Amino acid sequence: MAAYFGRRLYKGAATTAVAAAAVAALTASQAPGNTVDGQDRPTAAGATPAPDDDGAATGNSPYYTDLPPLNSPSPAPSATAGPSTPQTPAEAGIPATVLDAYKKAAAELRADKPGCNLPWELLAAIGKVESGQARGGRVNAEGTTLTPILGPVLNGSGFAHISDTDHGAYDGDATYDRAIGPMQFIPSTWAWAGRDGNGDGKKDPNNVYDAALAAGHYLCRNGWDLSNAADLDKAILSYNNSRDYLNTVRSWLEYYRRGTHTIPDGTGTLPSGRSDDTTRTHRASSSPAASTPGASPRPGHSGKDGDGSGGGSGRPSDSGTTPGTGNGGGGPSRTPSPTPSRSASQPTMPPTPTDRVDHLADAHTGKLTAMAGDTFAQRIHTRAETEAGAAVAKVRIRFTIIGDTDTTFAGGEKVATVLTDATGVAVAPALRAGEQTGGFTVRALVVGRTVSGLEYRATVTERAADTLTRTSDTPLTCTPGGAFADRVEVRATYEGAAADGVAATATLVTSADDPAENDKGPYFKDADGKPVRTLKDLRTDDKGLLTLPKLYADDTTGTFLLRITTTGGATLTVELKVAPADTSAEPSPGSSAEPSPSTSADASPSA
Repeated sequence: MAAYFGRRLYKGAATTAVAAAAVAALTASQAPGNTVDGQDRPTAAGATPAPDDDGAATGNSPYYTDLPPLNSPSPAPSATAGPSTPQTPAEAGIPATVLDAYKKAAAELRADKPGCNLPWELLAAIGKVESGQARGGRVNAEGTTLTPILGPVLNGSGFAHISDTDHGAYDGDATYDRAIGPMQFIPSTWAWAGRDGNGDGKKDPNNVYDAALAAGHYLCRNGWDLSNAADLDKAILSYNNSRDYLNTVRSWLEYYRRGTHTIPDGTGTLPSGRSDDTTRTHRASSSPAASTPGASPRPGHSGKDGDGSGGGSGRPSDSGTTPGTGNGGGGPSRTPSPTPSRSASQPTMPPTPTDRVDHLADAHTGKLTAMAGDTFAQRIHTRAETEAGAAVAKVRIRFTIIGDTDTTFAGGEKVATVLTDATGVAVAPALRAGEQTGGFTVRALVVGRTVSGLEYRATVTERAADTLTRTSDTPLTCTPGGAFADRVEVRATYEGAAADGVAATATLVTSADDPAENDKGPYFKDADGKPVRTLKDLRTDDKGLLTLPKLYADDTTGTFLLRITTTGGATLTVELKVAPADTSAEPSPGSSAEPSPSTSADASPSA
């Protein structure tokens, strides 16, 4: 089935007016006091970009500015609907594979980061704005786009200036970066945000399953709760630091929340207007095709189709240049005209804070050591400085955890970007040690500038205890050849708090002065029932408790010692006594030492 080209044409001065009116109408329901689906959804008018965003996931490439219809998509069309049955607008249809990728990613995020509350409709809204749902669902059965979706060259001409970071591996450009795939990640962001969403062992930005899962994790970083309006705005703005982008994504989010339906892959509505289309007015006046109302592009061509050079997610560039906001549509070309060369009379743009950075310096970071499972007490402090050593504020510093470790930053990510404060210092989020012990590195780099970075060495040590105590003071006794009635239970603590997950060893030692394993006396049993007198690889539970297996005694009597030691140096020695049963006790009143007649040797058997 041929793709449906549902294009709305905005031309000339009408562009801004129509778009603004549509956004206003669609976002009115988000104002405080109004409800959508029974929930207050306040407008984002007062929202500000996240302070720790790293320049947007997509490197400020263009995005599609099409807005959803004003009429609600509900109810969804019936599967048995006939030609005369009212249908939902075409824009409410999402290609089957693309929709499955969004829902699968949201389900995985619900399990991995339940506090994020990521709705699949948000992924759909961003996918719509970035690539028109992978160009109307032009993907294969595995979810990979039939042809690459590439944003424009990020060479600073109307867009951000991002030199090549992937040697052209993803975008085919070894000089500059380009946004890639249905969710339009730039290679440097994909390098840490990329995920394998379809389980094929690869992280492919051109695969909608991989890209949707990566977008979900990107939106759920920093501990954001997307059911909170302020956090939702921060997450969207971190994807694209643009007020118009926020309003557009919000509009599609609310639209999809009211109802969608599945359509076959490759039949989705293709977008038209793009945020970088600053040549619309010129073409409208000079091109017959563009000036004709209802003019359609050549078949099979859209803003991101054809040669694959269309953009997907526009934002202001790092230098402060804002892409055009024209929403015009209908022209056959989506390639921006060359940027005119700067005339001698044009003023030179002042340097940005990032341009002033000469190097990074450590700002008194302490020793980075923590036990497995704990939060590091020290946080990394990095200072951005000029060549003369002056502080540079408002510079993005990216911290990346490198090495074979499961330690993460707060929020579960291995990358965090923080803005330097007035003193030029960026403080990384707290590190949370995983269970894997050993050393790793945290690298600090300036986002958007090639200057020498810093590397911080950090270490995760084993969980430890400094004190062991028995939970009971009952004496541990047993008769020869018997079993001890009570099991040994101890509590491990570290600096007064329960020490959970601490490794321990229990050994029946020869004496208080000789820690060698005893060859007689009490013992444990192995899986085959054979005596063992040393137990290794024991570990305290989540309350710091350790309960040892049942103890048995051989025929040797006496007092024996059980020694328990833990990582961290905690030691406890427990006494075990093996003695014959006490037979010297006086008979109880009324009892007789003489045998009763019924038990005498010559008693007659009963009849």
